[in-house]
Amino acid sequence: MRSVDEQLALVLSGAVRPAPVRVAIAEAYGLRSAEEVIVSRPLPGFDQAAIDGYAVRSVDLAGAGEATPVVLPVVGEIPAGSRHPLRLQPGQAVRVAAGAPLPTLADAVVPVGHTDGGAAKLTVSRGVPSASFVRRVGEDVQPGDVAVRRDAVLGAAQVGMLAAAGRDKVLVHPRPRVSVIAVGEELVDVVRTPGAGQVPDVCSHALAAAAREAGGDASRAHLVGGDTRRLTAAVQDRLPYSDIVVVCGAVGGTTGAAVQAALAELGDLDATRVAMHPGSTQAFGRLGPDGVPTYLLPSHPATALLLFEVLVRPLIRLSLGVGDPYRRTVSARLTSPVTSVLGRRGYLRARLLRASATGDYLVQPLGTAGTHLLSSLADCNGLIVLPEELTEATVDETVAVAFLPTRT
Repeated sequence: MRSVDEQLALVLSGAVRPAPVRVAIAEAYGLRSAEEVIVSRPLPGFDQAAIDGYAVRSVDLAGAGEATPVVLPVVGEIPAGSRHPLRLQPGQAVRVAAGAPLPTLADAVVPVGHTDGGAAKLTVSRGVPSASFVRRVGEDVQPGDVAVRRDAVLGAAQVGMLAAAGRDKVLVHPRPRVSVIAVGEELVDVVRTPGAGQVPDVCSHALAAAAREAGGDASRAHLVGGDTRRLTAAVQDRLPYSDIVVVCGAVGGTTGAAVQAALAELGDLDATRVAMHPGSTQAFGRLGPDGVPTYLLPSHPATALLLFEVLVRPLIRLSLGVGDPYRRTVSARLTSPVTSVLGRRGYLRARLLRASATGDYLVQPLGTAGTHLLSSLADCNGLIVLPEELTEATVDETVAVAFLPTRT
């Protein structure tokens, strides 16, 4: 029986980044930049008003106060987007909108609240220092600055920087393409009412969603049924368009043996049991001429999702270029006792909590009635990880818990 760490090493050794592609910045969110983008123009590109107010020379407002207001003629108005330059003479003011270019010689903007809001003549009751409420040319970025670094995750701010740099496209590492195939004579599409002995295809929908959550570009194949020839054909059709293939319902019993034998014709496939609980029965290989990483997972959705979390998700994260592909792990105190199987690493669904008084993490085990229950997996936000030598842990004992995403 292979250890979890040995299985992970085998699986992750096949992590390959798909070739970079150029995409519109509107489609780049969440991806990693495959290039360093250098700014070629300043931002802002001109001195502009930061607020609605009046452009002035700050020296003209020296000594302005409630008891000693300064009165200036208003000689014009500049809206945002104006391309008609104005020149400010000493002792004058120009009404400006936020984002409007400053007139020549103006070095500050007086907020409307410091004035009487006059249209032709302005009374200012409070002076402002030079550069007040002004965005200077190049204040944000200068030509030659780095807008986005190579391998940076493109979030909202990075996409904004690309737009500011005048880039409508960017070279990125694309999401790995993940194909999910469900096999089983008992499966029917979820829109159909299952007949006697039939169950809806829950597994492929759940796994495709898990692949998207991990950052993959996931797609589901049509149901294959129990015909191994159809499954082989379906996998063969998907391999040229996939970076990862996941087949659920393809391990265990005579059906699993037949499936593994059929797929072994497409490449190397290893069905060694893994020392973990649940989900020790699984298979992994590299199929097709390109050696596409292919997983064979059980038909139970809860177990298949757990195996995906432990083994498939890290490969997707590495393919995206993430340095650490694993979930964040914390130490937490148990609120209920738990048991595990000697010699196997245990993965138990749990609810991670925080003690209000101390800030310590607490963890409440879920699904103790059965590892096959999907409902408890839907309620959990953590995964208790128990070492192979541990068979039980008591209340208040500290265990390792991996964070899982929550939906609010």
